[in-house]
Amino acid sequence: MVQDIQIEPCNTRYRLARYRTPDGQLLTGRLPAPLQGTHFGPTLQSYILYQYHHQRVTQPLLLQQLREWGIDISSGQLNRLIVEGRGSFHTEKADLLPAGLTASTYLHVDDTGARHRGQNGYCTHLGNERFACFESTASKSRTNFLELLRGPEIDYVINPPALNYMQAQRLPTDKVQALGQGTTRLIDHQAWSSHLHALGITQARHVRIATEGALIGSLIDHGCPRELVILSDDAGQFDVLNHALCWIHAERVFQRILPLNAQHTKALDWVRTQLWDLYGDLKLYQQHPCQEQKQELQARFDEICRTRTGFQTLNQALKRLANNKAELLLVLDRPEIPLHNNLSERDIREYVIKRKISGSTRSEEGRRCRDTFASLKKTCKKQRIAFWDYLLDRLSLKNAIPYLPDLVRGTASISQ
Repeated sequence: MVQDIQIEPCNTRYRLARYRTPDGQLLTGRLPAPLQGTHFGPTLQSYILYQYHHQRVTQPLLLQQLREWGIDISSGQLNRLIVEGRGSFHTEKADLLPAGLTASTYLHVDDTGARHRGQNGYCTHLGNERFACFESTASKSRTNFLELLRGPEIDYVINPPALNYMQAQRLPTDKVQALGQGTTRLIDHQAWSSHLHALGITQARHVRIATEGALIGSLIDHGCPRELVILSDDAGQFDVLNHALCWIHAERVFQRILPLNAQHTKALDWVRTQLWDLYGDLKLYQQHPCQEQKQELQARFDEICRTRTGFQTLNQALKRLANNKAELLLVLDRPEIPLHNNLSERDIREYVIKRKISGSTRSEEGRRCRDTFASLKKTCKKQRIAFWDYLLDRLSLKNAIPYLPDLVRGTASISQ
């Protein structure tokens, strides 16, 4: 058995019939639906998107390759095939996060740099074992993160979860009461800003807390589960809803400590050993949770954090660990959530590699396409769908592969 592959251009001339009706109208036949409005077939378009978004081939190299194969295409045409006319893909990607929120009990989140038009920006990853969603913005604030979670909704809602958040963030009582007694839903950002100004809420900190609370209220109002867990690496902007911390990142604090003598080294090694032993027992607890073991693990965590050594830097690290107890031990109440954020780290790594190869994006449509196809590619992988099959299915308009958000919700299945 000898395997091979054929690579050659395939050009088809379509002769469209024209008929003149008795009343003088001229009727012309149409091309097949996948070919309308383009000189490039679905297989070639799929190949271009696959090479650019999946294999990370740059546009100049891809253009050279296609021309060597006999494809008559310009650099402008190639760029348009990559970034223009991809509305159906953008729509499918936009529905991924709302579908994931309704079908998940936790989200992995992380962010990385993403330059755009020569300016520093950020790309935020949200996802879990079911899906992945990438969103590029100019900010990495908590307000920005909540706006990403909110998805296509643009309203601001004042409800009990919103007011509870404002109180927890120490918004002055009179401001909280004023917000609670006024309008409970503002249709967009302009209406929200006007509402705050009318209530006399103008100080930057007060505006920020009120806005974050109203965004949380909107999230809950539109169906986001109140018990949703956000698992992160301790970046402050992700500390919303039920926040859990990654044990791997928590232990890295101790990795970075430099002991000054043998006693410091011995104390540091003991603490790290105790932490990894506790980590291993937490993994066992997830398989068979019980109240007795839960109390024992809590006691062990407290005992480690209470340890005091002659190494002040280590003592400060243990004090910080103790302050994060609730977020590190949330797994005792929610055994289904992971102990680490490695999934988000792995998902976002490919975005970083693509950024290093291609640099920054230059157009809004280019940035949007990069986010869209990174999201769709990763989601296909999690759903065990070949990205090539997905692209060819969508561009040929067969749509035999189920809508990805339906797969994320679990309301569709892949035919074997």
